[in-house]
Amino acid sequence: MLDPKKILDDFLGSNIPGVGTSVRDTAGKATQLAKDNPLATGALAAILLGTGTGREVAGSALKLGGLAAVAGLAYKAYQNYQSGKAPAEATEASTGELAPPPDDSSFRPETAPQGEHEFALVLVRAMIAAARADGMVDETEKARIIEKLSLSGINSDTQAFLANELNSPVDVDGLVAAAVTDAQKVELYTASRLAIDPQTRAERGYLDLLAGRLKLPDNLIDHIEATVADVKVTSPA
Repeated sequence: MLDPKKILDDFLGSNIPGVGTSVRDTAGKATQLAKDNPLATGALAAILLGTGTGREVAGSALKLGGLAAVAGLAYKAYQNYQSGKAPAEATEASTGELAPPPDDSSFRPETAPQGEHEFALVLVRAMIAAARADGMVDETEKARIIEKLSLSGINSDTQAFLANELNSPVDVDGLVAAAVTDAQKVELYTASRLAIDPQTRAERGYLDLLAGRLKLPDNLIDHIEATVADVKVTSPA
């Protein structure tokens, strides 16, 4: 059975129950983990996003779980944007703690018009698309990733879904259309930005294209950038 919320947890490095480690610590050890701890190997979906510098989320964002963390970051960025403060000023005033959106907020995952499960799938697709933006996932790399997924012990539905996402063309228009509320547009960009630190023109260009297609104001994008940067830490390459 495909569980997009679990995949989001894996992508963002949430702790694996009973293991005391994060997927970012284990994504490069696929074969050994599959042998030693098969119950934890669902976390290896994170290999799709790589283990490059800057792709690790830290602190209270991990405690919420992937879907709630994306919603919480998007909501926080949007609130800071609405406050009229400059991104740097809003970040400096932050307590560093991330909370889920209020119960009456349109950012709450359970209020998604298309359903929580379906929107979680949209966010997973958005993160994979962003991770592919640098063009480094060629046919050889795809084969390597798919092989490691097959060794990881994750269920066949998840393997098939992730392999299909790797082999399908990135559909920016489809992603944008799947964000049906203003809050979801902010969440979609936030999830994409969480997947990468834009260090190449291709990555930066992809995020700029996505922001334009989502019709997000430049100042809101600046707040999302600042909010995401505030919860990310440097991870080993």
